[in-house]
Amino acid sequence: MLSSATPALADEIVGGGTEAPKEEASGDAEGDTISATASGIVFDRSKNGSGGSVGAVRPTTTWTPPACWYAPKYTPEQLQKQMEPIWEAGSTGSGWDSDQRNRYVNGEPYKDFNKDKTGKGYFWDSFVDKSYPPGWDKCEEPPFWVDQGDPPPADIENAVTPEMLAQLAYAEIRVPGTEVTLAPEGTTKVNLPTWAWLDGADFKPVSVTASVPLIGIEATTTAEPVSLKIEPGTADATTYPASGVCELNGDEIGEAYAKGKAGETPPCGVKYLRSSGDGSYQLQATVTWKIHWTGTGVNEDQPLPDGEFGAGQDVVVQEIQSVNR
Repeated sequence: MLSSATPALADEIVGGGTEAPKEEASGDAEGDTISATASGIVFDRSKNGSGGSVGAVRPTTTWTPPACWYAPKYTPEQLQKQMEPIWEAGSTGSGWDSDQRNRYVNGEPYKDFNKDKTGKGYFWDSFVDKSYPPGWDKCEEPPFWVDQGDPPPADIENAVTPEMLAQLAYAEIRVPGTEVTLAPEGTTKVNLPTWAWLDGADFKPVSVTASVPLIGIEATTTAEPVSLKIEPGTADATTYPASGVCELNGDEIGEAYAKGKAGETPPCGVKYLRSSGDGSYQLQATVTWKIHWTGTGVNEDQPLPDGEFGAGQDVVVQEIQSVNR
């Protein structure tokens, strides 16, 4: 596979520009919101989550984004610049070099790197998600030519499509942290209902758009918060509601405590039945995000697996002290 023979430089990749490409699968959500990459894909993160507490959602199923894909990578001149030094070095063996010369120079099937078609198409090649372990990718086709405006050959699996772009954008989604606000704050009492909620201003839909401008396709993947799951960190507790799952309430998850509500049952919260002693309980708060996409040729939302993002926080629970007279 060409991409395993020698790494491609940024200026040797179609649309690569002059900066070194970024590995977007593990990119910083607070970096550039729009960036061209060595994956042949442009990500627009301007509507993504931001801030120091953001993180990637974890799919609720065993689904994963593609491990590899094919997309436009070289002009005829760029492929020549990439291949000829490999042949001259002889590091891949005379048989392989001869086969490649026949393929790209001698007309079997491309003559002189298809230079007579410069500006009329691109050589497509494979790209690999570097976050996957070696051997997961199955994109082993050598670079192949596609005329501008034509689809890739039907027998090529994993050619980039809007749906695939949506899946790759899924991996770029970043959502806010999930430390809930509690009332009482910091320390609560045994058998005292504790209210829990998340700031609605932080929990808005987020989205990432992935595109391949060279062939005019794109997809936008959107994540919307739908519920918060409370796990008290001990079996000696009661959750509100009993399931521990608090549904989205307007633009807020849970309900903020307000003065005068002390005697009410919280719509989202927890009541601890036993003291945490000298330590604390680890309350786990996990938000479920509904994820869907639209893209080129797709006008209605298409589902992707729900995602989860959660975090733990310490809760100190004390016995209520009484005074005997």
